[in-house]
Amino acid sequence: MTQQPPKVMVLGGINMDLVFFSPRFPRPGETVVGDRFLTYAGGKGANQAVAAARMGANSVMVGRVGGDMFGPQLLDGLAAAGVDISGIGVNTSESSGIAVIGVDETAQNCITQILGANATCGPAEAAAVKRGLPGASALLLQLEVTPELSLEVAREAKSQGVMVILDPGPVRPLPKGLLGLCDVITPNETEAEALVGFPVTGLDSAAEAAAALLDQGVGIVVVKLGAQGAYFANQSSRGMTSSFEVYAVDSVAAGDAFNGALAVSLAEGKDLEEAVIIASAAGALSVTRTGAQDSMAERSRVEELIRDQRP
Repeated sequence: MTQQPPKVMVLGGINMDLVFFSPRFPRPGETVVGDRFLTYAGGKGANQAVAAARMGANSVMVGRVGGDMFGPQLLDGLAAAGVDISGIGVNTSESSGIAVIGVDETAQNCITQILGANATCGPAEAAAVKRGLPGASALLLQLEVTPELSLEVAREAKSQGVMVILDPGPVRPLPKGLLGLCDVITPNETEAEALVGFPVTGLDSAAEAAAALLDQGVGIVVVKLGAQGAYFANQSSRGMTSSFEVYAVDSVAAGDAFNGALAVSLAEGKDLEEAVIIASAAGALSVTRTGAQDSMAERSRVEELIRDQRP
């Protein structure tokens, strides 16, 4: 019997990304001449929904777009990627979420975000998530909607036995009790530091941060360390996966590709280390292409990279 694809719910941000490429980032008061400018669909939640869809999941997105010209474009893009958009509302009195992103010649990025309609998500989105939870394997959360909304739906997911995965970005204070509802949390170095209060720069500090988060009730901690790889831990095991060797052109949304693939892999019952390897491969492939949702890799490409570099 063919295994049915897992259903992955995503509550989060939907943005239009305005991206400039330049040799380096300007200092305060300085003008730097850039190379090119692009617009593409993004938002941490929307990116992760597309990543899950391309990994083969039944991906359902809940969120809001604005009443500007970007709203219809964002909805059309998600639908074309195979994401169920029936849980996405429109706030005609707000702009869609916007992210202004700079990318330098080393493929590093800096981001200024305007949450727009994302920040107005509330009871309607909570109800949409709750309607969609039956039959779901995982609920993906980030912090582009209010943390209190994430807390509310995490409680409901936990009560129904649905795995709760939190990407704690952008960095915001977490409401009391949210960490204890997280089956999985996936901070990068900056987000991990904000959570635990000390710098996270490599294996040793990632292990220390993971231990602190496990002590606060999190089930699984995966610390994304960029080119160094990813550290993972739960109460019974821990380890480090190395990064994949790829030619990086744009690191935007690599963490979202990672999270979407991780959610699908865990929902399919893969063990933690294998799931992190798959997620790392998805994240690596995303940096080889410009764009956010456009850079989310198909499952076949992820599996091919793993075969090539993890024989």
